[in-house]
Amino acid sequence: MFDRLASLFAPPRERPAPDGREALAAVLVRAAEADGRIDADERSLIGTLLARRYGLDAAEARALVVAGEAAAHRAPDLVSLTRAIKDSVPHAERVGVIEVVWEVAYADGARCHAEAALVRKLCGLLYVEDRDAGLARQRVAQRLGHD
Repeated sequence: MFDRLASLFAPPRERPAPDGREALAAVLVRAAEADGRIDADERSLIGTLLARRYGLDAAEARALVVAGEAAAHRAPDLVSLTRAIKDSVPHAERVGVIEVVWEVAYADGARCHAEAALVRKLCGLLYVEDRDAGLARQRVAQRLGHD
């Protein structure tokens, strides 16, 4: 009983920060969940995007998606996730991160305000200019036949 009481006053245990791959997977999960739900097709797309980006096989990509889902629900905000992404993705390649987020946002055929707000927040945290982010969205929309 005393141990339990003492644990209430102990400093919180640090959670390990996600690595860059896991952080990107978590951000993609958050993008898929921004409209209130994530389905099997969106999970599959996230796996495909991660496999393409990191040269993973299907099993490795699925494992990374699962780790990303856990990290997305564990992280209190986007700051810790984007910090890990900034540490692992050079600034010149961060527009590519925004493009894959848009691919997930468009996975259900449309974008919602919550998805667009998430991308705007990510751009600020990743230091991606508005113009570059807009062009990334247009490229993805054109490639996928939206807008």
